Amino acid sequence: MESAKPITLGEPARAQSAREVQWEQVRDTFRRLMRSPSARIGGFIVIVTIAIAAAVPLLDDYDATRDRDLPARYAEPDCIFGYIKARVQPDTPDIALSDIQCQHPFGADKNGRDIMRRVGHGMSVSLQSGLFAVALSVSVGTVAGIAAGFFGGLLESIVMRLMDVILSFPSLLLAVAIVTVAGPGLRNGMIAVAITQIPVFARLARSMAISIRNQEYVTAARSLGTRPLGILGRHVLPNSLAPLIVQATLGLGTAVIETAALGFLGLGQQPPFPELGKMLAESQQSLASGKWWVMVFPGAAIIMIVLGFNLLGDGLRDVLDPRLKK
Repeated sequence: MESAKPITLGEPARAQSAREVQWEQVRDTFRRLMRSPSARIGGFIVIVTIAIAAAVPLLDDYDATRDRDLPARYAEPDCIFGYIKARVQPDTPDIALSDIQCQHPFGADKNGRDIMRRVGHGMSVSLQSGLFAVALSVSVGTVAGIAAGFFGGLLESIVMRLMDVILSFPSLLLAVAIVTVAGPGLRNGMIAVAITQIPVFARLARSMAISIRNQEYVTAARSLGTRPLGILGRHVLPNSLAPLIVQATLGLGTAVIETAALGFLGLGQQPPFPELGKMLAESQQSLASGKWWVMVFPGAAIIMIVLGFNLLGDGLRDVLDPRLKK
């Protein structure tokens, strides 16, 4: 009588099982993310801001060079003011709720430009700038940090001393200095903001690479003859993604603030094109004369963007950090 042969899984079955395990991990992470209040609130704000930033340029063909309506100069937010007047004096027929007009829901600035349109386009510019700056800083910082932490030696010393030099300057002052030398403009501003954030991701990636390079599975891969680049791509980088994703989410808020700060100083997006920081700079005189809406709405847009990414980053940290899992 022949002995029974052990049942083994074939390559397709093993691959399918690995995919099922990965999808189960993704679903478990998403469920835990949805249980986090900060992640839910931050995710909702981020989705709303991204939807606005993506929809406004597509639905509104805005020409900033021709946007000027001097008769509407410093027009009040007619929806808000009209509703308040109608509620305070409901019996007055000329300000009934049905008579409220919404030609300028957020009001108009000193040139008669509609603030609502400019805030929508400014949000698009700020988000694009933040995404570009973070993507560039994550790419450069992660590659430099992982290489320095994994290989060590002279490479690590050179890379980390360079990061220390960049960190020795305040980030905003360094960005201002770079833009001053390169010339004002949105592109130079994004690159300057990215340079100031590179050390953050480089130091984080280096610490992850140092903790991973001596793990048993990395030693086993070396003993099997796997090349260093293969180990970096298959083991070190995938196991370093969680903290990098959290830091990138938090870094988006910082990038938006620094981009707005450069615009406020006149070193970012140049007029007449809308940008939230530049709109705040242009509204200083208006605020002194009581035209609060010229500053409130661009400032509220910046607060909403930064708050959304900060809350989402906190939620991701609680979910992806194994030390915080219950």
